[in-house]
Formats: sequence, C-alpha cells, structure tokens
Amino acid sequence: MPAESGPAEPAAARVVLVTGVSRFLGARVAHALQADPGIERVIGVDTVPPTMPLGRTEFVRVDIRTPGIAKIISSARVDTVVHLNLVTSASAPRAKVKELNVIGTMQLLGACQRSPDARKLVVRSSAAVYGSSPMDPAVFTERDEPVEAPTSGYAKDAVEVEGYVRGLMRRRSDLTVSVLRFANFIGPGVDSPLTRYLRMPVVPTVLGFDPRLQFVHEDDGVEVLRRMTVENHPGCYNVAGDGVLLLSQALRRAGRPYVPVPAPSISLFGDMGRRFAGMSGFSPELLRWLTYGRVIDTAAVEKELGWRPKYGTEAAFADFVAAQGLGGHPAARLASLLRG
Repeated sequence: MPAESGPAEPAAARVVLVTGVSRFLGARVAHALQADPGIERVIGVDTVPPTMPLGRTEFVRVDIRTPGIAKIISSARVDTVVHLNLVTSASAPRAKVKELNVIGTMQLLGACQRSPDARKLVVRSSAAVYGSSPMDPAVFTERDEPVEAPTSGYAKDAVEVEGYVRGLMRRRSDLTVSVLRFANFIGPGVDSPLTRYLRMPVVPTVLGFDPRLQFVHEDDGVEVLRRMTVENHPGCYNVAGDGVLLLSQALRRAGRPYVPVPAPSISLFGDMGRRFAGMSGFSPELLRWLTYGRVIDTAAVEKELGWRPKYGTEAAFADFVAAQGLGGHPAARLASLLRG
C-alpha cells in the first residue's frame, strides 16, 4: 500500500550498493546513480563480472547468499541498498534461481538489519505477485490481493521476497523502504523470456485467449529506480507504461506469425523456442500470463513522484520492435521463413 507522504525530500544517499549489477537493469541503474554528484560511491555486486563498463561504479564479485555481502555493507558503510537481483528467467535450474531470489534476499536484508549505517532500501519486485487468473479484477491496485496467489517460479519468489521485506520494516522502522512492482520490462536492451518468446519464428498463443498486456520501458524503469534512491518515497508502488496491448496486436505489430494452440499442447513449442530463440521452455507463470494477462494501476507512483512515464505500453513496445528490426506483415515473414 502506498505510504501517505508530503513532498519528497532528498535522502542522504552517499554510499549506494546495487545488487545484480551485471544484468542490464542493474548496470543501467548504477550508471544513472554514479552520475548524481551527491552520491559519493556506487558499489555494484554480482556473482559474475559485468560485460559492460561500469564507469566509476566499483564492482565487487560476491554472492549475496553468503555472509560476504554483510562484510561489504559494513566495511563500506553503505547507507542505501538497491536490490535488483530478482531472477525472472529460467536460465538456471529452478532450485538455484530460488536460492538466488529468496535466500539471497534473506542474507541481504539480514545485513541491512544489522548495519547501523543503513537508512534506505529500494527493492525491485514484480507485478507477477498478483498472479494471472480468469477471475482477476480489470486493474490491480497496490491494495488488491491476488485472486489466485502464485504457486511457482519467480512470481512465488517475489511474493516471498516482499514478505521478508515487510518483516525487515517491522524490525527496522527507521529504514525508508520502497518496493516497486514492475510490469514486464521491454526495450532495446532487454533480454527476457518475453522478448525471446517474441523472437520465435512462429509464436504459439493459447487457443481462445487474447490477453491484455502491459509493459514498462527500460528507460522509465531506470528513472523510477533512480528517483526512489535519491529521494524519500516509502511504500509499495506499481510501475508500468500507460495503456495496454492485446497479445494479438503486439504480435501483428512485431510482424510475428502466430498460431493458436490448446494450452496443454503449447509446451511442445518449447523445443522450437530453445533452438531458435534461446528460450528454456514455457514456465507456468509465463503461460498463465499469456493466457489471462494482467493490468496494474499506476496512479500511486505517478502521484507520489509527480511524474509520468515517457513511454506508454504501445510506445515502449514500438521501440523494442524497431530496435530488434521486427515489424512487417506476418504472412510475408512466414513465407520468408518457409523459403529459408
């Protein structure tokens, strides 16, 4: 639930730690923060080195599942933690992903609780905490509970992460905590199960369903995270671009040929996804989203920040399509595929 607050006052963010800095979002947020003259140090942590230069961000290779993260927070006197390490792709075994998401968050929050220097925590969560169900409300606000709570995958991890964050807030009421429930990210630099799905040569859809989808452009996501870090905006907020797209509209605009198939058969297309798009099959949460969709209300974050996203859902998707060289008529693309 969004917190009631007055005008945002600059927070004393001087030493900022960013988790997941080797991924696209973490790297971009680190770059945005290091450009702020009021921030003295930005420390980026991850289990693997970043593939892109981080500028003046200091990279430390550490697994947040280990006590090493507490040593870094303590020795560097970190006052602000930006936790972006939620793994949403099935690129690793499920048990390892759950450990990274849940056990890693527990270790990180424990370190924040013990640190006398910690003053602020910003957490990337996901709108997937609302689930996807045929009984969903037309639009989810932050006050709504899921009709069918997620029972698997990163969606369930995100629910558990938020639960641990609430526990920390009870134990450290002096901390400023911001939790951001993002819609699916999209944009030129995004590589995710969704973007890989959209790059399949023939895209399977669930027969009889045309879900409403919502996206947040990577630029807008970075700006919200930057603002939450350098200003005081405690609370839980939905973040997405304005408007919605039907899945069928998105596929036509991307020039993707698609074929509706019964839900029980869609997993058969997983092999095609592995061969041509780098997918690792269809996770249960992705399949439910592609069946029922999900729309979230973003009035709270827009009011709190006095801000509107630069990209609506349609514009964000169009930027992704242009960057990927997609578009064109689906029939022409299918004919080209068959000729090849």
